[in-house]
Amino acid sequence: MGEKKVIGEEHFQEDASSESLSLRKRQVSRKRLDWYYAPSFLLLWVALFYAIVIPLFNRLPEKVTLSEESVKPGEFIGERAQNQLYVFDRIGYKHVGSIANEVKTVEFLLKEIEKIRSEMRSDLYDLEVDVQSAKGGFVLTRIRLYQGIQNVVVKLKSKSYPSENYLLLNSHFDSKPNTPSSGDDGTMVVVMLEVLRQMAISETPFEHPIVFLFNGAEENGLMGSHAFITQHKWAPNCKWVESHLSYHTFSYQTLFRRAYINLEVGGSGGRDVLFQSGPQHSWLMKYYRSYAKHPFATTMGEEIFQSGILPSDTDFRIFRDYGNIPGLDIAQAKNGYVYHTIFDSFKTVPGRSIQNTGNNILALVRAYSNATELNDIESEDNGHAVFFDYLGLFFVYYTETTGIILNCVIGVFCLVLVGVSIWRMSRLTEKVTLKQVSIWFGIILALHAVGFVLCLCLPLLMAVMFDAGDRSLTYFTNNWLVFGLYISPAVIGLVLPLTLYYTLRPNDKLSHAYNLQLSLHAHLVLLTIVAFILTGLGYRSQYLCLMSMIFYSGALVINLLSKLHDRGGYYWALIVMCLQVFPFCYFCYLFYLLLVVFFPIVGRSGSASNPDITVAFLCGCAVVFALGFTAQFINMFRWPKLILLGLGVVTFIFCMLAVSDIGFPYHPKTNVMRVSCIHTRRIFYEYDGSVSHSDSGYYFNYQDRRTINPLKDTALNLTGLVPVKTDCDKYVMCGVPCFAWCAWRKRDGWLPRDSEVIVPGEVTLDFLGKTVSQANGTVRFDFQLSGPQHMNIFIQAVGDAAITDWSFDRKMIDNPDTYEAPYQVYRACGTDNSPLQFNIEIKEVNGNFEVPVLELGVVGHFISPEYARDAEAQKFVANFPDFAHVTEWPSIFKRYVF
Repeated sequence: MGEKKVIGEEHFQEDASSESLSLRKRQVSRKRLDWYYAPSFLLLWVALFYAIVIPLFNRLPEKVTLSEESVKPGEFIGERAQNQLYVFDRIGYKHVGSIANEVKTVEFLLKEIEKIRSEMRSDLYDLEVDVQSAKGGFVLTRIRLYQGIQNVVVKLKSKSYPSENYLLLNSHFDSKPNTPSSGDDGTMVVVMLEVLRQMAISETPFEHPIVFLFNGAEENGLMGSHAFITQHKWAPNCKWVESHLSYHTFSYQTLFRRAYINLEVGGSGGRDVLFQSGPQHSWLMKYYRSYAKHPFATTMGEEIFQSGILPSDTDFRIFRDYGNIPGLDIAQAKNGYVYHTIFDSFKTVPGRSIQNTGNNILALVRAYSNATELNDIESEDNGHAVFFDYLGLFFVYYTETTGIILNCVIGVFCLVLVGVSIWRMSRLTEKVTLKQVSIWFGIILALHAVGFVLCLCLPLLMAVMFDAGDRSLTYFTNNWLVFGLYISPAVIGLVLPLTLYYTLRPNDKLSHAYNLQLSLHAHLVLLTIVAFILTGLGYRSQYLCLMSMIFYSGALVINLLSKLHDRGGYYWALIVMCLQVFPFCYFCYLFYLLLVVFFPIVGRSGSASNPDITVAFLCGCAVVFALGFTAQFINMFRWPKLILLGLGVVTFIFCMLAVSDIGFPYHPKTNVMRVSCIHTRRIFYEYDGSVSHSDSGYYFNYQDRRTINPLKDTALNLTGLVPVKTDCDKYVMCGVPCFAWCAWRKRDGWLPRDSEVIVPGEVTLDFLGKTVSQANGTVRFDFQLSGPQHMNIFIQAVGDAAITDWSFDRKMIDNPDTYEAPYQVYRACGTDNSPLQFNIEIKEVNGNFEVPVLELGVVGHFISPEYARDAEAQKFVANFPDFAHVTEWPSIFKRYVF
């Protein structure tokens, strides 16, 4: 009887304990908000994005018209610039070497400059014009040679100031093939013309002369800027020259201090974003903060661009590397879908975008042309800057050193706040010790770290899965698909671990409000750790973490001081959410900018890598920063697992949409598929001079991840298309006429055609002889190359032979770890297309020069529309679907063995 009684009591206690646990679960559940409020909560943040972020992102000033000029003296007149852009657009394609570029555009610029001269205050200013024609070369991924390229250079100088420190302003007027280039870079050309006009008619003289460089050869390899900064008569006054004492003459050398503004366009329209500055010299950012009318900039953009992720470059690099000049790189980046296409025309450039850029550049030119820093030779500013604008409303700038101090101080302050909060929880909760709360926080921190990783990894998994199914770029036209494909999985991943913890293992000793606060504290601690790591690695983009830390720690301080932190319910959450609106809007603004830039870029980033990974990662990062704190409030509602399941359903629906016709990436005229199709005649000469192979066909340089696949079910006949890589072991540069992106060649395609491509010209390689040096064990080959304005030379040694010298820049052969054979030499000509003479020296191990030691490939590219295309090529190009934009021209490839 005694044993039965004990057992009965134990059973009764277990039942009571079970009932008590069930009761506590119900009590916790009742403390939460009803689940059906959750959709409204989530939609609130979506509404904030569309109601605040998007309007401010797209905000542009009204265009100033010619009729308003008299009542708005000194202001940038957008209508005049827009009228000039219309004339610029009508000139047509402006590729280097074309009549449109070398004659018509130069005439247009000189005419507009003379108009400005006629209106100039000649009593205050001097204006000089020089049309530079240059010849030279340099190495940047390949050897780049230029000859007869033109720059139109204007110097405006105040008569009352003798300063020799010049401000340089640069844009380019040349274009890629098959584009009128009204956006890139016609917009900046007309902005510079109007800025020049306003400075020339101003009644207030400026101190430092201004050089306006209208650059005629940027698109073919940054050649125009190189020609100016290394050869022009005004370049010494635009370079940075160090101060030093000559111990031979015991006198100081000439001292100069300079700055420049490079103007680019990566799309058509929108606001101009400052995406590079310096190097060093953070005073440039101080002036930008003070004088830019419509600030738009981010340190993160600068670090992304300089990392090489983007498949493009600007003249900023040339001025930095060859002129040692600090400056700003500013570009319009919206609507990058029309970039380098026929659709980059006058009608796609909004007048208000021109006005926005003009307002900024005019104000900055006025400021920099009077900057005392250009005279301050003794001071040397070696600091980087952390900079960003907040929704275009104001600009924040501080030095990198200040940023390091802020990160350390605020990071430590945040950790202390978390410690104080945990201590308060332990003091105000019955039968709970500080050690227990600390352990629970450790568990929550670990689980949130898992959620942090899942937030980034689940979108990446989606990107990999879609790519594996040949469904990449589904968001290319319908950008909104990323909400379901990447953002929704990121939110699920971020919240899921703690949701499972709170529902499956509820903590009955600590209130749910406290548990929820601990999850937010965990995110704060992780951001602090990330900030410390990024600071240690030297990344200035850690300011993102700093912003999150400031606003959440601010809310925590308010809650601690007001004691809302300890009251029942979720009143403390209102403080957190109200303050989170500010970083939420900024992070949405920032990552929306990055996505606006990256969406079009994935359509021209090549086929080698999966571009969806970049977009997915950006979406994951956006969720971490914009929703890192607020997403945890999903656990404030009842049945949070049901809410996450709903987000999963959203992801499933978007996946179904993505694999339907809605997910087809391309759309005619607005979101086109880029196709590079060079119709080519090939001739392969052997060592004895005989022709071993000759054929014709179309060389496809694939521009995006989907390669040629979207064209297979169209009227285009692709029968016989083969991969280029099969010939890579047989011929130099795989036997293809790659123009610039030769690194992609092994993934490209070759489509033979039966009839011979009719090439509207010839490329001729004349062998001038060879000179053998038995003493050095070398042989030197001399050549002369003639052909069209654009030619490539591909060079590689054969067998055990090695290239020891040549008439080109030695940088490539002196750095074999950086540059591998076959070497590419690209030559572009403007007004001067005289033959190129060059030599190559070869060393053979056995000193036997009666065997093949050198293989050359020469290519002539007949790019200009002035060159006729044969009828069959025209018919072939006409069969491309309307969603494809074809860049095409005839070429001839000849391969030689010596």
